[in-house]
Amino acid sequence: MRAHRVGSATTAATLALIVSVPLLGADSGHPAGAVLSPGDSAEVPVSTTAVTGTVVHASATEELPAFSYSITRIGPARAERMSHSWRPGCPIGLGRLRFLRMTYYGFDEEAHQGRMVVRRRWAEPVVEVFRTAYDIRFPIRRMWLVDRYEGSDAQSMDANNTSGFNCRLAEGGSHWSQHAYGAAIDVNPVQNPYVKGAIVLPEAGEDYVERTPRRKGMVTRKVRRAFSDIGWSWGGNFETLKDYQHFSASGG
Repeated sequence: MRAHRVGSATTAATLALIVSVPLLGADSGHPAGAVLSPGDSAEVPVSTTAVTGTVVHASATEELPAFSYSITRIGPARAERMSHSWRPGCPIGLGRLRFLRMTYYGFDEEAHQGRMVVRRRWAEPVVEVFRTAYDIRFPIRRMWLVDRYEGSDAQSMDANNTSGFNCRLAEGGSHWSQHAYGAAIDVNPVQNPYVKGAIVLPEAGEDYVERTPRRKGMVTRKVRRAFSDIGWSWGGNFETLKDYQHFSASGG
């Protein structure tokens, strides 16, 4: 989000290409192998469970599929597609970031596979947060890398996009945002806007400045607890402004 930051559905699920690759200096205790899209073949997986597509449809009588995820090192192909969100001079190198694919529960009550980049040390904990969000059926509008919006925080918010890493300065300042360290995540920006006086971002969040009654997509106590359990803080607790979408490792 903004100031104070220091710190497609298809008619059937698309089968992802499953490739087993030996781990080189893996960061987790999970077995080798990952679920990769064809364009990700140069990336080295570090942790995985089965990931099977972009959207999974279930009838009213069917249960949604189990949560799934993969954690992948960022290889040359992915790095090229991240040219808007990362560049030389950023405060963290690509080797310290991880690309996540993980299931989320959509506003359409379907299971989707989202994409996010976070700092390596937070990859597994963040997966657990979104596992909880999926298990409690907390709806997320969409989950794309900010490169889909040319690295624009404003465009990502307008699209109601849940996102993590973005190498950018804090709004109105000369210091890096916590997003630039891969240590912050914005969740459903429209339903959880940034509010400072008369400023509401994104503008579509005007209807959600009042936090009661609770409406679909607004951050819940269980979601806040999931982030708190990994040591992250919520921007809804800021004193001089409210950043309801924002969670970060530093509290800023």
